[in-house]
Amino acid sequence: MDHDNQTVSTDFIILGFSNIPNFRLPLFTIFLILHLVTLAGNLLILTVILLDPRLHTPMYFFLCSLSSVEIFYTLAIVPKMLMGFIVPRNSISFVGCVTQMYFFVTLGGSECFFLTAMAYDRYVAICNPLRYLIVMNRKTISWISVFRQLDLGLEDA
Repeated sequence: MDHDNQTVSTDFIILGFSNIPNFRLPLFTIFLILHLVTLAGNLLILTVILLDPRLHTPMYFFLCSLSSVEIFYTLAIVPKMLMGFIVPRNSISFVGCVTQMYFFVTLGGSECFFLTAMAYDRYVAICNPLRYLIVMNRKTISWISVFRQLDLGLEDA
């Protein structure tokens, strides 16, 4: 059997708003402004927390980590989306799609983890205020961060 007359496509064609050209520029402008505001806000949070020594507490450490993850989270998705508003025929390769999905899922999971760690920090601060500094010390924060980096479950400890 001869397979000479076959076309193999390795790209996904992203349709989006390609059939409504009047919305492309306004949507590009709106999403670009929102993206820049998001990046500026997260960078401002990082800068303020890093520059003010009074904010070097567990809650602000987790907030700083959450802002860092949020920066990369938006950078994994939004630039390709913005390009889709400008380029008339937008496509993404299979490897590009898998890579983008990997970062999207990984950073989304990291964001959920940091929200959980922040909730635990607030739980300890509210329910055990006199023991807060003992429970949420540098060792505990490092332990939580290391387990997150290794993707191990906290319930095993």
